[in-house]
Amino acid sequence: MPGAHRLRRYAPKALAALFLASGTAHFLRPEPFVRIVPRALPAPGALVYASGAAELVLAAGLLARRGWSGPASAALLVAVFPANVQMLLDLRERYGARSLPAALAWARLPLQLPLVWAALQVREK
Repeated sequence: MPGAHRLRRYAPKALAALFLASGTAHFLRPEPFVRIVPRALPAPGALVYASGAAELVLAAGLLARRGWSGPASAALLVAVFPANVQMLLDLRERYGARSLPAALAWARLPLQLPLVWAALQVREK
């Protein structure tokens, strides 16, 4: 199946591009990320900078096809999932449960699964 092989080969590169963009945004515009850190967690600003730095390191690892980068990327995606849930809760409160922003936030949650899959496609050189 040549299409599936190609998808498995390029999925980590696409995830690396996403991490590069998101990690950079964590430093250039941290405010939107700070707002979605779950309220129970301490030091939201520090968590945003730490996760941004992690994304940049992981992007480099994914592009270099380091074996550790796949599981570490999957772990980061799982670790930040509560922020996506917090964003959903905030949007529901602000715009209503049946609003477009809340619907888009609901739709975003299952997208973590293909991102985790992409992370786990890393094969060392």
